[in-house]
Amino acid sequence: MAVLVAGGAGYIGSHTAVALHEAGREVVIVDNFSNSSPKAVDAVRALTTDSMAMVEVDMLDSGGLARVFRDHDIDEVIHFAAYKAVGESVDKPLDYYRNNLGSTIGLVEAMVEAGVSKLVFSSSCTIYGQPSVIPVTEAAPTGAESPYGWTKYMSEQILSDAAAAVDLDVVLLRYFNPVGAHESGTLGEDPNGIPNNLVPFVMQVAVGRLEKVMVFGGDYDTADGTAVRDYIHVVDLAEGHVAALDALAGEISGCTAVNLGTGVGHTVLDVVHAASAAVGSPIPYEVVDRRAGDIEKIYAHPACAKEVLGWSSKRDLADMMRDHWNWQRQNPNGFT
Repeated sequence: MAVLVAGGAGYIGSHTAVALHEAGREVVIVDNFSNSSPKAVDAVRALTTDSMAMVEVDMLDSGGLARVFRDHDIDEVIHFAAYKAVGESVDKPLDYYRNNLGSTIGLVEAMVEAGVSKLVFSSSCTIYGQPSVIPVTEAAPTGAESPYGWTKYMSEQILSDAAAAVDLDVVLLRYFNPVGAHESGTLGEDPNGIPNNLVPFVMQVAVGRLEKVMVFGGDYDTADGTAVRDYIHVVDLAEGHVAALDALAGEISGCTAVNLGTGVGHTVLDVVHAASAAVGSPIPYEVVDRRAGDIEKIYAHPACAKEVLGWSSKRDLADMMRDHWNWQRQNPNGFT
C-alpha cells in the first residue's frame, strides 16, 4: 500500500515525501511541475530510495489521475497541489479557482472511484484573516482576504460536505508559515522568480541574488513595529502530515481541522536578525510602507495538534534559519 502525494515535487510536498519514507511508508509522487522542478524529485530519491514512484500528471486530468490509482496500490492521499501566490491570485482569480478547486474535486472523485477514503489536505492559516483573538484556535471564524485564501476556504467546505456524503475521512491541516530546509542542504525551497515569502527573499539577499530585504510596515502594534507570524520548520510540518495519516488510521473520522504551528510569534525583524546570525553577517533591509492585504499579527494555538495528532513542533527559529541558509548557500540558484 502507498501514499499518493499530490504536489509532491513542491517545497512542502517533497519534504513530506522524505518524512513518509522515513516513517516506513511507500510513496507515489504526482506533480505537473508547473511550480516545481523534477530535480526536487531527484533530491528526494537521493535522500530516500531510487525506486520512489513519480508520475507526471496534471490534477485536472481526470483520466491521468484514474490511471495513477489503477497503476499503484494507493490507500492514503495527501493533497498539496495548488497555485499558492496571494498576489498572483488577485490578478488571476479564475486561474486559481479553476486549478485549486478543480484539482480538489477531481482528486476526491478519483479517490471515491478507487475506494480510497483517507485524505490529508494542505490548508492554510490564511482562512483566519486577521483574527480577533490570538493565539488562534481551530474554532476561530474563517473567511479569506484573497482568491487564494478563498480557494482554501472553499476546498475545506467541499471536503467537509464530501466527507458527510461519501466514505471519506479528512484531516484539514491549517498551517502557518513554513520555512527551513532538510538538514542535508540538498532539499529546500526554490520559488519561481522573485520570492513572495519572507525567508526565501532574505536568503536570496544573503547569497547576493537580491539587493536588500524590503520590510513592509514598521508601524504595527508589535514589539518592533513589524508584522508577526508563526514560522514553522518545514520538516516539523512534514512530520505533522505523517502524524495526520497515523491519526486517520486510528480514531479520527469525518472531517477534522487542525492547526500546525509553533504557538510562537516572531516579527519580521526577528527573522532578519536570526537569518543574519545564521549567515554570519548582517543582511541589509529597509523598512517601507505597509503592503496591502497584510495582517498585523497571527500565530497558532497548538494544543489541538498535540491532542488529536500527538504532534508538536521541535525546531526553533534558529534551527529554521540555519537549515534554510545551509540549503541556500549550497544551492544559490536553487535546483537550476
